[in-house]
Amino acid sequence: PLSVIVQRLNLMQVAGGHLDLTKIPITTSDVNRPGLQLSGYLEAFSEDRLQIIGWIESAFLSGLSPDVRASRLDDYFALGFPALVVARGLHVMPDMVSAADRHDVPVFVSGLETSRFASSLTWLLIHALAPRQEIAAGLVDVHGEGVLILDAEGLGSSETALELVRRGHRLIAAEVVEVRRIGDDHLRGEARHGAGHVIDIPGVGKVDVEELFGIGAIRTDGRITVVVVLESRDPDKEYERVGMSERVEDVFGVPVARVVIPVQPGRNLAIVFEAVALNHRQRTLGYVAAVELTTGQ
Repeated sequence: PLSVIVQRLNLMQVAGGHLDLTKIPITTSDVNRPGLQLSGYLEAFSEDRLQIIGWIESAFLSGLSPDVRASRLDDYFALGFPALVVARGLHVMPDMVSAADRHDVPVFVSGLETSRFASSLTWLLIHALAPRQEIAAGLVDVHGEGVLILDAEGLGSSETALELVRRGHRLIAAEVVEVRRIGDDHLRGEARHGAGHVIDIPGVGKVDVEELFGIGAIRTDGRITVVVVLESRDPDKEYERVGMSERVEDVFGVPVARVVIPVQPGRNLAIVFEAVALNHRQRTLGYVAAVELTTGQ
């Protein structure tokens, strides 16, 4: 709803105070600067977009005669968009307030420069409106890499996450990850609403990571860059030992690097996870150890 945007961006309302902002939905991350509409061209207008006025639009309106300005503003607000934000802390003309109240469109003021405000608003809308999906998994920030832990067999993902936190890494989600798709190749994950940063350790119970290790041991969200799958070691299965190519896992429609780790007694999974994260970072920077060794470079 519009009320969330107003709160997050610290906007000051100057018109439409009688409206319930919680009932005004925002459905698109696209925004509009209404230069054409204020000049009188009202065709092909997307009424679902938030509107932004900056110094140029304000200067244009100031140069119009009072009658023309009032008419243009009335026609503009009659289009019925969700809200208008006047950037740079510019003065809001009485004609604009009157037209906005007449057509039930709220108007706000932001002290940010127009381009900075547009960027902040777009970033907020893209993240808030991104498609979401819940995945039964854990998510830990390891050396800056978002490691999604898939453990369908109960092979110790909780204990591994706790050990990673103890080693200085940060927990994002313990059991269920809410995944957001930001664009075609960017996934971000966070804990399910209300779940907090609590790890359930069999035989111990629930452990609150923030209370136990401090605020520096958690993150509210993070980008998912690699998937680690834990499975019981199968003596008849051949596991990756060279690493010439990187396998991928489809996560919510986005291919993500995938590593399968066979679990057996006595194996230090936390160290393995750290190696996975650092190795993935090297790959993204263009260095593949197996290729360097086989080519002799």
